[in-house]
Amino acid sequence: SDLCLPVKRHPILSLIPLILYHPEYRLKTALDGFRCEADEIFSSRSDQNLISAKLKMIIDRSKRDLGVNPTTRLPGTNIIEREITRRIKRGEEFAACYADLDNFKAYNDYYGYQYGDGLIKTTSEIIRDVVYSRTRKGFVGHIGGDDFVFVISPEDINPICSEIINIFDRMIIRRYKKEDVIRGYIITSNRKGENEEFPLMTLSIAVIVNQKRMFRHLGEISHMIADLKKYTKSLPGSNYFVGQMSRFKNVKSVPAFVQ
Repeated sequence: SDLCLPVKRHPILSLIPLILYHPEYRLKTALDGFRCEADEIFSSRSDQNLISAKLKMIIDRSKRDLGVNPTTRLPGTNIIEREITRRIKRGEEFAACYADLDNFKAYNDYYGYQYGDGLIKTTSEIIRDVVYSRTRKGFVGHIGGDDFVFVISPEDINPICSEIINIFDRMIIRRYKKEDVIRGYIITSNRKGENEEFPLMTLSIAVIVNQKRMFRHLGEISHMIADLKKYTKSLPGSNYFVGQMSRFKNVKSVPAFVQ
């Protein structure tokens, strides 16, 4: 306990898997180690192949746990990057969809962190449930804050994005006070500290389609997503906009969802 507990209580070291080794295996020693939060215990009797397999499993599990967003329990940035990079290397045709909330900061400031946090969780559940109910090849991740990424097949873009927006628009009305819904906006401070009218929250989804192995690495997708995100968020209401690139020039628009 003198060795293990200080490590597991340390704010940084606690994230690292703790593995103990003892020359002779004793049940009491193993139980004491696990009570002190050791992740695994080996001895001179342990099979070398088993040790190698367990160590790999522990490292992989640690990477997975560190890559999960603590708010929504969805895969975080590192896992998202690995997933998209894996699909690019395999030459897959896929659509990378970047979703975020419009006017979320104003809502969070106006109603408070607890309501904002609850809205983030609800939005993550909507995206997750729609994607995974419609396709077995889908992937959903949470970059952080009100930014989400989901990866789907090109043919699933219209039905999935439309359903996500449809459900979100029906849900978001119930997250405002009646008087705010009737008025159609809230009044709160902007980034300059001045009072400003902010419309009810909407959802924007910028979509990049990787077909015929157009993309060679994640950076190309990230650059295009940033530009499409700005345009999509400039449109009124909840929308999705699909950019399909030919040599990274021509942008093709798919009609946005209309209530």
